[in-house]
Amino acid sequence: MSSPVVPLADGGRTGGHRSRRPAPALPAVPASVLDAFPSPTALLDSEGTVLLVNAAWAGQLEQGAALPLAAGDDYAEAVLAARDDDDVRTLLAGLGELTAHGGPPVSIDVALGPAPVGRWVHVQASRVDESGQLVLTHTDITASVEAVRDSSRRALYDHLTELPNRVHLQELVEAELTSGDERGTAVLILDVDEFKAVNDTLGHDTGDLLIRQVAARLARAARELDTVGRLGGDEFVVLCRDVDAEEALRLAERCRAVFAEPFTVAGATVPLTASIGVAVSGGQRSSAADLVRDADLAKYAAKAAGRNTVTLFEEELRDAAQRRLRVTTELRDAIGAGELVVHYQPLLHLRTRTVTGVEALVRWQHPERGLLPPSEFVPVAEASGLVDELTRWVLATVARDAAGWDAMGLPLTAAVNISATHMGSGTLVSDVNSVLASSGLRPERLVLELTETSVAEDPERAAEQFAELRVSGIEVSIDDFGSGFSCLGQIVSMPAGILKIDKSLVQGIAGVGHKQASQSAAAVETVVSLARACGMRSVAEGVETPEQLATVAALGCTYAQGFVIARPMPAEDLPRWLGSRSRRRAALTG
Repeated sequence: MSSPVVPLADGGRTGGHRSRRPAPALPAVPASVLDAFPSPTALLDSEGTVLLVNAAWAGQLEQGAALPLAAGDDYAEAVLAARDDDDVRTLLAGLGELTAHGGPPVSIDVALGPAPVGRWVHVQASRVDESGQLVLTHTDITASVEAVRDSSRRALYDHLTELPNRVHLQELVEAELTSGDERGTAVLILDVDEFKAVNDTLGHDTGDLLIRQVAARLARAARELDTVGRLGGDEFVVLCRDVDAEEALRLAERCRAVFAEPFTVAGATVPLTASIGVAVSGGQRSSAADLVRDADLAKYAAKAAGRNTVTLFEEELRDAAQRRLRVTTELRDAIGAGELVVHYQPLLHLRTRTVTGVEALVRWQHPERGLLPPSEFVPVAEASGLVDELTRWVLATVARDAAGWDAMGLPLTAAVNISATHMGSGTLVSDVNSVLASSGLRPERLVLELTETSVAEDPERAAEQFAELRVSGIEVSIDDFGSGFSCLGQIVSMPAGILKIDKSLVQGIAGVGHKQASQSAAAVETVVSLARACGMRSVAEGVETPEQLATVAALGCTYAQGFVIARPMPAEDLPRWLGSRSRRRAALTG
């Protein structure tokens, strides 16, 4: 067989016809032996001519599932007629070497049929004797090859949308960054806003249908040279090739525009918006991971800016992320290291002018940066998953301090701010009951505060937990009322006993303009009336001047809190402050 292989490799006998020669009369292997092979098997002479094919080959040939081959055919020509590629040429060269010189069997997988489809066979050949005859089997492995291909595809493509997945996108971005494109490569990361609400209300099956529709719209919005992929959940990526920053932003706006028309699925019309982060390759960005990370940071900035926006990555976003990471690491250690402290701001009952309670405000005594207010680290705790641990620490500290005051004859209520994430975790009630049991504090001495906007995020869950807490004697307060735009019906139906008026309304009553002051006063009076109608007491927050204090008292507020009364103070200072205040009042009335 070695002699015809070399000319074939040079393009010799690759025409459409196939030559046939008389088969030698003395095959080295009888036909009955060949028929015992379960796989299609052929016997070739030293020139590559087919001497015999077995019954299995003939049977598959009748079904059109075998390489057309009969006694007298040239095996090399038959194979090359089916497919001429490097694998086939390697097979023929190996058969030629085996015929001429012997050696180990040839074993190779080849495709037979026009690309990209066709049958795959595992070819195995052994030399029979010194004459150079070969026994050669074709085992159909098409199903196995297709299974491997499907598995490989599943590893690189999202099963729901058939778009490239996170792994494949990383590969595509990396390949693009190393291609040497003189312009630029951009990554757009798109997050569908509030998609969780769709799954919660319409179900995950409907959510999957919506994800497919989003994928289809994005694919139509992208240019032909771009690649749309899915990171998972409701996050998509658009890999934009050959662009600068301005062009990438235009593409992002085009992607955002596909959400202008509501989606229709399962008989429902669903309006959606998207927040998009954009990052464009530059000299300092060395990898796909860097580019994707920067686009992700820009996406979070877009969501923080109010959602349904496009944000281009800037270095400040990375610096801010690094600061958050540093604060997160330090805060995790600070909780256990005793660096956190609680300060208390008094709450004044306006009719009796007595202090009846305090609000607990956590502070961080940072070893390098000094005493940090909650605005410096509480948002980081919420974003990093530390807020529940932080809140449990605050609850335990406040319960212990309040129980101590109670024992001293200072029956003060203590209010603790609760985050929406802690409310959503489902552990709030058990956490509160645990600290009450360990501290011995009576439930009526504890007030839990949740902001208006947090209540509106999940009003049913909030109402359920509020009711359970109030049954046990714990008071519940809605904080910062007037700072958001939540549904009024949800707020008034909450089983809460206190409504705290946001300081932005309170401070307006002392505005420089008479009209502004009167409008703010009317707003405060409306909230006071709303609280009274719902059986709630009202608290004016952020009262800073005697004029504001007098006005909120005249408007009917139950309590006031602010710098004009007292600034937040450590727990050990509170009894002394209360004592000195009582002495001043006694001197004034004596």
